[in-house]
Amino acid sequence: MISLALMLALQAATPAPAANSGPGPLGEIGQQKLPAKGCAAYLWSMDAGRQLVAMATADPAQIRLAIDGKTTDFAMTTQSPAIGFGFGGVTQYRGGDVTATLDMAVAVRADISAGATVTSATLRIDRPGRDTVVMPVGGLIGCV
Repeated sequence: MISLALMLALQAATPAPAANSGPGPLGEIGQQKLPAKGCAAYLWSMDAGRQLVAMATADPAQIRLAIDGKTTDFAMTTQSPAIGFGFGGVTQYRGGDVTATLDMAVAVRADISAGATVTSATLRIDRPGRDTVVMPVGGLIGCV
């Protein structure tokens, strides 16, 4: 049975993030803990590096990203339709001049307790006057 402990152990074995070691403006956010309540989606890049590039939480509804070397939480602005665990299929987050859009699908599996897998997802970063970045991500949802 796959557990959150295994996921967190794998994450702990990942080397410390560089200032901007991810694709484009996105970097690795480093090791993250489960939230005090609710659920969190842990999202890794789908390239060979498999870096943890985002953590979205259901309560409070926000996403943590490292953009241009700075790790920041962005608040949810819109979400639709509900896909479970407090998340939407398409969720938009904003902060400053950054708009992040997470489009994801999840699947509940019998071998994962208190969570699910993120079977397919894209993370889109929009900033005025800069290139839009769209990257495929995948991961797990863990709940307390």
